[in-house]
Amino acid sequence: MGVNARRATARGARTGQVIEAVGGVYRVRTAEGIVEASLRGRLKWTGPVPGKVVIGDHVEVVAGAEGAFVIESVRARRTSLSRWTSSGRTAKVVAANLDRLLVVASVSDPRPSREVIDRMLVMGESGGMDVRLVLNKVDLAGSRAVQAELERAYRAAGYAVLATSAVTGEGMEAFGAVIHAGSSALAGPSGVGKSSLLNAVEPSLDLRTRRVGRRSRIGKHTTVSSRLIALADGGHVADTPGFSDVGLGGVAPAELDGCFADFRPFLGTCHFKDCTHVHEPGCSVLAAVADGHIQPERHRSYRSILAEL
Repeated sequence: MGVNARRATARGARTGQVIEAVGGVYRVRTAEGIVEASLRGRLKWTGPVPGKVVIGDHVEVVAGAEGAFVIESVRARRTSLSRWTSSGRTAKVVAANLDRLLVVASVSDPRPSREVIDRMLVMGESGGMDVRLVLNKVDLAGSRAVQAELERAYRAAGYAVLATSAVTGEGMEAFGAVIHAGSSALAGPSGVGKSSLLNAVEPSLDLRTRRVGRRSRIGKHTTVSSRLIALADGGHVADTPGFSDVGLGGVAPAELDGCFADFRPFLGTCHFKDCTHVHEPGCSVLAAVADGHIQPERHRSYRSILAEL
């Protein structure tokens, strides 16, 4: 490329944020408007995550001689949301630079799993996001006891908990206040009502929903691509596919204990510096479990995740 061509390219440079990625084409929101861009070849090997630019990434795009935009560079990520399926071998980043992760669990239909909730909380903690738990479908018959138990357990563990019903409107004002501030992602198994919650707050989104299957009681995926949606009343939300097979990627075993909010007050005081908090004598975490300061269910989730990592 000649000097004049390079200067022309530089004059077309814009900074923005990726709001959607489909088939190698990235929609980037800039101050001048939304543009579609492709990824410059070298970034597939030298970007912040080789081969992947995701929604939420802050990028610089440049216009070529024919007006087509190309992503020229990607800025370092402030936070990230990454996961892998249990059959995978590498972590997959699905969103970047988000403020919080809202872990959504239904109190009934499908039934909640403490271990699945704990794994998703770890996803948010490991990516540097503020993490909150949303207990949805509290309107269903017989759900109040489960709601009360989960609220007690996770508030004791140090997490903010919201109870919601997209059907009756319970808790929706508080839910809306959260997602209208900053940027959020919703994560949870299919069928827990993530799209229904967003539709209830902003009906114009018209996100597809599907009922839980009668036989399996497991919801089916209804979100097929990732988008960063600007909400009419402020804030942004990442609309990502549901998580039905929850594995963890990008978490070092030695850093897992720091991803449990209720473990953190006891870290750094164990007898052994490299304590795994599983069997070692003089372990402050094990002592906290024995004394009732850490719930046994949370420690079981920790051991299960640690064994997997």
